[in-house]
Amino acid sequence: MNNTQKIKKILIPNRGEIAVRIQRTCRELEIPSVAVFSDPDRYALHVRYADEAYHLPGSLPGETYLNQEKIFEIAKKCGADAIHPGYGFLSENAEFVKGCQKNGIVFIGPPASAIEAMGLKTGARTIMTKAGVPVVPGTEPLKTHEEAAQEADKMGYPVLIKASAGGGGKGMRKVEKREDIESAFQACRREAQSAFGDPRVYMEKYLENPRHVEFQVLADSYGKVIHLYERECSVQRRHQKIVEETPSPVLDEALREKMGQVAVEAARASGYINAGTIEFLVDKNRDFYFLEMNTRLQVEHPITEMITGIDLVEQQIRIARGEAIQYERVPSRGAAMECRIYAEDPTNQFMPSPGSIKALTNPGGPGVRNDSGVYGGYSIPMEYDPMISKLIAYGENREQVINRMLRALEEYYLSGIRTNIRYLRKIISHPAFLSGNYDTHFIEQNSRDLMEISEDNESIALVAAAILKLMHSENRSNHQDEGQGTQKESPWKVFGRKRGMGQ
Repeated sequence: MNNTQKIKKILIPNRGEIAVRIQRTCRELEIPSVAVFSDPDRYALHVRYADEAYHLPGSLPGETYLNQEKIFEIAKKCGADAIHPGYGFLSENAEFVKGCQKNGIVFIGPPASAIEAMGLKTGARTIMTKAGVPVVPGTEPLKTHEEAAQEADKMGYPVLIKASAGGGGKGMRKVEKREDIESAFQACRREAQSAFGDPRVYMEKYLENPRHVEFQVLADSYGKVIHLYERECSVQRRHQKIVEETPSPVLDEALREKMGQVAVEAARASGYINAGTIEFLVDKNRDFYFLEMNTRLQVEHPITEMITGIDLVEQQIRIARGEAIQYERVPSRGAAMECRIYAEDPTNQFMPSPGSIKALTNPGGPGVRNDSGVYGGYSIPMEYDPMISKLIAYGENREQVINRMLRALEEYYLSGIRTNIRYLRKIISHPAFLSGNYDTHFIEQNSRDLMEISEDNESIALVAAAILKLMHSENRSNHQDEGQGTQKESPWKVFGRKRGMGQ
């Protein structure tokens, strides 16, 4: 079983926090990392942190981070013998994986065949059905809206029309009645073509009030597949996850064991190698159904790392160079939670908020991790996704995790841009979330509560002024008697600590 190969240098055709996250593991493994950057990202954190950095001329993703020809050219120029794609961009592009193989570059991820098998949702459903994995009732790709209407009549309303090559909530419409089928069908096709270059859509039975639970899997080249437990991802806005936690409040040990084994079998059925995620929907009767497989590292992977102590990026690299998985059954301990921090304005329909970060205070303390792609003075570009960091909390149990996350969110301060930090505090402290009894409709069902602003403008102004004064005041000691400094009150106290206030 000695088929290992040494990886000497890793190129990361990505940006933001995930590029920095991969670079950190590379540094621990003493493998040089290579960054690429577009015009707007010239001064980005991932460029500063990398051992080498190369320019991708242009601003738009198609001419920069999706430019396969240019990326391979840079890989050859710098001598990179491996590529880690992160998530998004080229991470689930089978043609890019084939291009890596053609250029003699190790792709740190699954084989092209597995990406192709799982890339089309309808094809993945067929594979899972043959493997005995339960799937949500659905159809093959639909050619016309008339065909869609006929299938919906047989299936029963409501139904969900979805892009065959979809992901991230794009190309998806819920349909409540027959007369809305045509408009939803055409809208999904247009959005699918625009987002994925593939207009095909299919239909699934819409499950009422489901939970979204996914399992992390690892598979090596020798046929070994293990799972690293679940992540609860039901807090979603427009089908986009914004808060994730583990363990899931809805699973007991028996259901966890059953779903974990199904996830392992699903990965085997697709011929999978490397790190991947099997996503399920769990209904009110606690029956579960295969939703899709993500053939890449997930945004929310850090919470799995927190409860297992396993560096998933390190495992990806080890598997890619031919090593066998060294674990049998991985123990889990405690609980973890992730909040996605976005440069966006919740009070203005969540519009992106690009601009310069004038001041930044990062949270810290016991059990807190912040995977960030920004720094004070950095200017957030408008060309890319507005997520700027992922705030992760770990604790012995769910109660401690929630308390730590609330504390960390209170400490997290950025000026110069709008963020969703206060909105996240409202989510974490909402009674339905605290109870653990929530589903994928949590955001829409509680939208009015979540949008209420508990802090008045004067309080916010006081916090901002206090922090800026602490950070930028000059020679404060001149205004005090030596050795007799005045006790100052923490600026964070204006927020209070009452959970019912939505802090």
